[in-house]
Amino acid sequence: MRLLVTLLLCLPSLLLVSQKQEQIAKFQQLGSELPTPNTYRTASGAPGPEYWQQRADYKMDIRLDDETQRIYGTETITYFNQSPNPLEYLWLQLDQNMRANDSDTYLIGTSDVNQRMTIDQLKRLDPTFDGGFKLDYVHDAQGKDLSHFIEKTMMRINLPKVLQSGEQFTFKIKWWYNINDRMEIGGRSGYEYFEENDNYLYTIAQFFPRMCVYDDVEGWQNKQFLGRGEFALAFGNYEVDITVPADHLVAATGSLQNESEVLTKAQQKRFDEARKAFDQPVIIATQEEAEKREKSKSKKSKTWKFKAEMVRDFAFASSRKFIWDAMATDINGKTIMAMSMYPKEGNPLWEQYSTKAVTHTLNWYSHYTIDYTYPVAWSINAKSIGMEYPMICFNFGRPEKDGTYSPRTKYGMIGVIIHEVGHNFFPMIINSDERQWTWMDEGLNSFVQFMTEQQWERDYPSRRGEAKNIVRYMSSDQESMVPIMTNSESILQFGNNAYGKPATALNILRETVMGREAFDYAFKKYCERWAFKHPTPADFFRTMEDASAIDLDWFWRGWFYSTVPVDIALSEVNSFKLDSGNPMIEKAKDKKKRDEGPRTISQIRNDKEIKQTYSEIDPTILDFYNSYDPLDATEIDKKKYEKYYASLSDNEKEFLNAGYNFYELSFTNEGGLIMPVIFQFQYEDGTTEDVRIPAEIWRKGSTTVTKTFKRMKKVESIILDPYLETADIDRSNNYFPPREEVDRFDLFKRNRRDRSNPMQNANKTIKP
Repeated sequence: MRLLVTLLLCLPSLLLVSQKQEQIAKFQQLGSELPTPNTYRTASGAPGPEYWQQRADYKMDIRLDDETQRIYGTETITYFNQSPNPLEYLWLQLDQNMRANDSDTYLIGTSDVNQRMTIDQLKRLDPTFDGGFKLDYVHDAQGKDLSHFIEKTMMRINLPKVLQSGEQFTFKIKWWYNINDRMEIGGRSGYEYFEENDNYLYTIAQFFPRMCVYDDVEGWQNKQFLGRGEFALAFGNYEVDITVPADHLVAATGSLQNESEVLTKAQQKRFDEARKAFDQPVIIATQEEAEKREKSKSKKSKTWKFKAEMVRDFAFASSRKFIWDAMATDINGKTIMAMSMYPKEGNPLWEQYSTKAVTHTLNWYSHYTIDYTYPVAWSINAKSIGMEYPMICFNFGRPEKDGTYSPRTKYGMIGVIIHEVGHNFFPMIINSDERQWTWMDEGLNSFVQFMTEQQWERDYPSRRGEAKNIVRYMSSDQESMVPIMTNSESILQFGNNAYGKPATALNILRETVMGREAFDYAFKKYCERWAFKHPTPADFFRTMEDASAIDLDWFWRGWFYSTVPVDIALSEVNSFKLDSGNPMIEKAKDKKKRDEGPRTISQIRNDKEIKQTYSEIDPTILDFYNSYDPLDATEIDKKKYEKYYASLSDNEKEFLNAGYNFYELSFTNEGGLIMPVIFQFQYEDGTTEDVRIPAEIWRKGSTTVTKTFKRMKKVESIILDPYLETADIDRSNNYFPPREEVDRFDLFKRNRRDRSNPMQNANKTIKP
């Protein structure tokens, strides 16, 4: 029994020790969480002197069958082993196999049945569309069968002999597959069918067997493609011939090589004009021409030839419905063509905004990261999709049939174009492993998207980036969250985790933790170091610290490795005034405070009920102390003070006479996530003062820290996180004196996106 009592008495102290250790651990260096630096990747976050990466070149002949909605292709791949390692086999990605009837994507998808299901919902319970690759052959360079093995979305090429360092190997594949209807079964790639004029709009990607990445971190990145984790790809050069119906227009990765063969004389002339148009887009293929093509389908075909150098992938779009416009933009002395293709259903929005949004994105991403180096950047309109590839992206956003559109449609379209064009930088150039780390492309890109949107229009309604926009997610149930450092396929709340939270974290780093100058330099240095290379999270974390001289391990640990939220409370405020030591002054103050102070309830009632006290009846009992007041200053008090004051230095006398106010503030970390403490003094005279305390104030493990401030002015109120910059999930404890905070649920309802169409309503009101 005595032992049990002892243990129970010790338990609270043990818990306190554990909590303190947990708090201190939040400031431990990442160390063991990051890979050991080596000659390939240095401790500074830069590529090492022996850094290497592989290369894969492609030559392809592609045919789009508009009658059967199929893709047929042959490709020749030349793989360069630039690693120091001999390779016994090669791995390729067969991404379309996720649409095979026996794919893991279908098997691992959960489903249930309820009493209110549509026929389409019931049909989707089992796969009905076979979209997997059909391989006609896999040959070596001499046309002989090449041994290979297919494991779902991966194919292993069994090399006839070991591929030594510095050697290359060439092989050929012939294949075809059925193109998926994106509007029916979804997908990043596929077609959209327009029933009214029996036409198709194709946005085609992941359409050919592609080399996996082999690097110094993972070896072969051959993790199966289940549909969410995107792509890890090697850089290389592409020569691609695309055969389509003769009345189609084609946009693709790379530069068009045979304009005179596929464009009309008028289109060629307009294209030449667009190359000199730096202010406004030039329409190369008009809406009138597109509408004519829609009505009369050509039975002939044309082959469009494209070349692209140092790209990690290839995609294209094709349709007879396309309108085409373009303009030039100057990136540090290099002319880049910003271009858009879209059906008439995209107008007037697309003609007005798309290509200008492309130009704007190229300029501001180049400002914040590195110069855009490719010759073109395409934006293609495809309903209900936003997806990116080198030099080309597919973007949603269409007006109503009457040409009007809501603010949500307008800003959603501009935002997705900025985002998807921005992916040219992350990960098309700064080539991270999307299959493993979604945040390294989506999160970094969403962050730069936010800054670029703010450059488009003052107070642009950005969805992500601002700390206040992540509060609802950060305050949600911890069971529904995982750290940012989670594999793509295992992420919960994908948009918030992979896009919103990392974008917000970087914005907080820039605005609150590091400051814009230090952050911008370090972020740009990361982009410069890893352009056209394969960075990892460690390379990013290390570069940001190395280039700024700011220890950020506590930040990465909290924001990227945990799910705890920010909730710092202003838990206590005490104010003090310095005692001057002068009894003539201080005793007079105390006497006035006593005399003017409230009387107690007993005193008030005694004044009424006690007719006379004994001393009032018999004054002879009164003595010295009945007339003595300890708060009256005496000559002795005065002489003691004069002696004390004379002993002070001039500086001490100045400080004593200054009249400072002292404010003792206590802050409590209720949420668990370490952050700087930012607050604002609001003074009686109407002025304010911002105070920023670095996060290291929490370094010794306390959950509550206290700091005292001396001020000449008198404080009227104090606000914690006055500019909503830390994503604090509970603002009700951020004020002194306490204030009532609007309920977050009510706030969400008031601020949710307006789906109305004021433009359409206005048009209706002016009709006769």
